[in-house]
Amino acid sequence: MVKGRKPKSADVVTREFTIHLHKLIHGKPFKKRAPKAIKAVRDFAQKQMGTTDVRLDTQLNKEVWKDGVRNVPRRLRVRLSRRRNEDEDAKEPLYTLATVVKVPTFKGLQNVTIDE
Repeated sequence: MVKGRKPKSADVVTREFTIHLHKLIHGKPFKKRAPKAIKAVRDFAQKQMGTTDVRLDTQLNKEVWKDGVRNVPRRLRVRLSRRRNEDEDAKEPLYTLATVVKVPTFKGLQNVTIDE
């Protein structure tokens, strides 16, 4: 590691991503599509933010499940916030909170870092 450089997951940051759920649940059985989509969002957040503790907002869960177990949205815009863990006996100092962002269309959207 380069001297004077923090590890990737050492700071608090918020980013917006578009997750293409359709390709992640393609070929999955109908009754497992929504649960697999939730797991795919969780795995995506772990990879992007570098934390194993990922917490999903209830609105994100409702957005995935709104059309039932079979009909999962093709794409989902999520805001991933890496935050400090306030719990004293937590295993990790940081966790990731995933929330849904309502957008009219997914055309032309980029991954964005949000300054708080």
